[in-house]
Amino acid sequence: MAPEVDEGRSMDEIIERLTAKYSALSRERVVEVVDQVLASLQGAKVRDFVPVLVEREAKAILKPEAKAAKA
Repeated sequence: MAPEVDEGRSMDEIIERLTAKYSALSRERVVEVVDQVLASLQGAKVRDFVPVLVEREAKAILKPEAKAAKA
């Protein structure tokens, strides 16, 4: 059986990666987006993939914002 995913730790790691990747945006904005995406997945019965889904969706939101902030 696979070990359980520590979502809190995973979210912290995602926030760190996205803050570094999208340095044109504030850490607060990254945290806000990650929290919003995570909240949208609260009803998910299978939690194993939640961190992957959160990171993917957060990137989709943050990428155009970061591009606009650099322009």
